[in-house]
Amino acid sequence: MNDAIFSQLDFGPINEFLMDDNVTDISYSNNGQVYLKTLTKGVYRVDRPDINNALMEKLAFQCSNVMGKTFNMAHPMLDAESTELRLNFVHESIATNGIAVLIRKTPAKIRLNKEKLINEDYITEDVLDFLIDCVHARCNIIVSGETGSGKTELVKYLASNTREDEKIISIEDTLELHLDRIYPNRDIVAMKTNNIASYTDVLVTCMRQNPIWILLAEVRSAEAVMAIRNSISSGHHIMSTIHADKASSIPMRMYSLLESSQDTDQFLSSIHRYVQLGIYVKGYMSKKYNRFQREILEVCEFYVDDDNNPKTNIIYKKSLDGTITFNNPTQHLRDYCSIGGVELSEDPFHQEKPKTGPVSKVNPLADNTNVTPMQTSTQNVGVSPTPVQATSQRQVFNPQQAVNNQQVVRTVQATPTQNVSQLNTNPQINVSSPQVRPTVQAQPVNNPQVSTNNIANINSIQIDSIG
Repeated sequence: MNDAIFSQLDFGPINEFLMDDNVTDISYSNNGQVYLKTLTKGVYRVDRPDINNALMEKLAFQCSNVMGKTFNMAHPMLDAESTELRLNFVHESIATNGIAVLIRKTPAKIRLNKEKLINEDYITEDVLDFLIDCVHARCNIIVSGETGSGKTELVKYLASNTREDEKIISIEDTLELHLDRIYPNRDIVAMKTNNIASYTDVLVTCMRQNPIWILLAEVRSAEAVMAIRNSISSGHHIMSTIHADKASSIPMRMYSLLESSQDTDQFLSSIHRYVQLGIYVKGYMSKKYNRFQREILEVCEFYVDDDNNPKTNIIYKKSLDGTITFNNPTQHLRDYCSIGGVELSEDPFHQEKPKTGPVSKVNPLADNTNVTPMQTSTQNVGVSPTPVQATSQRQVFNPQQAVNNQQVVRTVQATPTQNVSQLNTNPQINVSSPQVRPTVQAQPVNNPQVSTNNIANINSIQIDSIG
């Protein structure tokens, strides 16, 4: 519809909501019920008796007249749109409880910015920077979510982070992106499908325009699915939206829209090969913030392994209770971004790695376990051993050979010229052999003939025999 003619329509009391930037949708139904959808409060009802069936029927007839169409029982549905408004009317012959109207505002502005996204907990800063890096690397991205969750707004924001020298062509059945108006100085072409030019026709023309980015409207038909696959398989880069309940289910959701009996594995492999990222955004009434909250709940990486099997890596996931889990991107995505001139970090979300050292399964003193003899006392307590001198002669130590009858393997940490103290021993065992082979980090060997209940830290060594 021509904007000049559209501006002359008499919206009456509805103008109040059209001028409010906080209002995104106006819904009328059931002989006088008016519901508003806003950015802050979500959906709620307003009591406006002056907005009634007569006003809505008048508005519908005005739209049909200027469009050269009819709106009656023979033609019970009417769609009208301008640059920043989209209207849908359903005649009372179909909507049996009275005429139904939906007015959606599609302003030529980007409501999202980095500061707003961070402050309103839309997404964490690390994940947002990661997504922008992926846009700079020309990753193919599909945003999923419910109706009114903010999919289109997120695509507009991501598209605003493309480089200025990259040509963009948008293909829509109803104009909502308005990037050509938001960035009038950039090389952006807005194309609209209709009864004459289908998705396929427009896509063929679009590719001849040599774009870097193709922004496709919501994927809701088999034709749109094939348009996406043909775009990305030809080397172009896309952003689009789809209805799906999570990011990881985007490929299967696209397959369910196909009307042909195409091989499932082959189709899923092609989507996982060419689409790098899926995003799931949700809008809901938050008790925590006491307002309508939109946020990204899942970011998913798609790829195929060396055997051409489709794989999914959930990079970011946030549950409704606030629990956040991260997974680092795979080497496949890092390689793809590297080709696009962006070097992704192996740990872009700065996860803390566990500080655990390797566990040795061999005797660490196998290289220096030959210890010179030392004099010890036969008393149980109060005797300090003489210094232990460790040499570098290599010997192999077998703990099983150290236990025979009443032989005990002890844990000793000995270094050259270091005193051995606080040794674990059994006071009932006497020393008969002066030679001691200290070991490090070796566990005591259980001997049923030796009781360990009376072991204590003392300053002497009492050994019956050590082989």
